[in-house]
Amino acid sequence: MSDATLHATNRDPGDFAVQISDQIESFIVAVTEVAKGDEPDSAVPFLLLEVSQLLLAGGRLGAHEDIVPDERYEPDLGPEGDVDELRERLARMLEPIDVYSEVFDPYEPRKAPVAARISDDLADVITDLRHGMAHYRAGRVTEALWWWQFSYFSNWGSTASATLRALQSLVAHVRLNQPLDDLDGLDTDEALSRAEGTLEEEAGQVMAQEIAGPLGLRPVK
Repeated sequence: MSDATLHATNRDPGDFAVQISDQIESFIVAVTEVAKGDEPDSAVPFLLLEVSQLLLAGGRLGAHEDIVPDERYEPDLGPEGDVDELRERLARMLEPIDVYSEVFDPYEPRKAPVAARISDDLADVITDLRHGMAHYRAGRVTEALWWWQFSYFSNWGSTASATLRALQSLVAHVRLNQPLDDLDGLDTDEALSRAEGTLEEEAGQVMAQEIAGPLGLRPVK
C-alpha cells in the first residue's frame, strides 16, 4: 500500500500503520495535557493508563516482521522539537515520586540499580515518538513505522517499560496501604552503587498517604 493511499481521506482505520500512529498520537496528546497540571489529582492513574496503552502499540511493533524503510538514508527532518518545558512541568508535578530506582537489563542480574526520573523518561519517549510522527505526517509511512519499531527496540520500549513499573509500583503501594521508601538524596546524576537491601536500610520511611491525595490516589481502607 502506498503512502498516498494511507493518507487518503478514506484510509482504512483497520490498517496497521493507521492504528499505530493513532495510538502514538493519542499518547503524545495525553501526556502533553497531563503536563499542563490542570488536573494533578488524576495525573498518576492517567499516566499509568496511557503508558500501558502505548506499550500495546510497542508490542505490536515488536512482534511485527522487520520494517525496511523505502530509502537507504533517513530524510532530514530538521531540528527536533523542544521537550524541556514538558519535562520540567512533569518534574514539578511529580516531585514527590519522580525519582525511582531501575535495573536496565533483567538478564544482567548483578548490575546495580540506577536512579531514573519519570519526567525524563516520558520526555525521552515523546522525543522518539515525535520523530516518527514527523515522517508519518510528511507521508513517509514506511519510514515512520521503521523508526518507531527501531526506536522501540533501542530506546523507548525499555524506557516506557521502566516508567510503567514505577507507576504501577506507586499505585500498588498506595492501594495496598504500604509505605514507600524515601528516595530523598537519590540523584540521577550518579549511579547507585548500593544494593537494594542497603538502600532500604538507609532510606527513611514516608507513608503512602502523604502523596496519595495530591496525585489522585486513595489507599485501601
